[in-house]
Amino acid sequence: MLATIQDRREQEKLSERIDQLKVEPEKQGKALVDNLSGFRSVRAVGQRYRIVYKVEPAQILVLVVGIGRRKDGDKKDIYTLLQKLLEE
Repeated sequence: MLATIQDRREQEKLSERIDQLKVEPEKQGKALVDNLSGFRSVRAVGQRYRIVYKVEPAQILVLVVGIGRRKDGDKKDIYTLLQKLLEE
């Protein structure tokens, strides 16, 4: 998903924000609910993007599962896309 973002500056900012998840990821972002329960979301690049991730404390692992724009009601909304992905 990161590679599909055409603006290199946005890619770099998103990558930097992902790197910040290395330190106390469970204290960053917010816990998601309903179908995305167990995942967390953090805002990036001027609040336009969301980075959705899951913390695996037993393995000391942060798994980024999606990156995209938040567009409520749009079929390309990051949360809508992730719900479809997780259903498959």
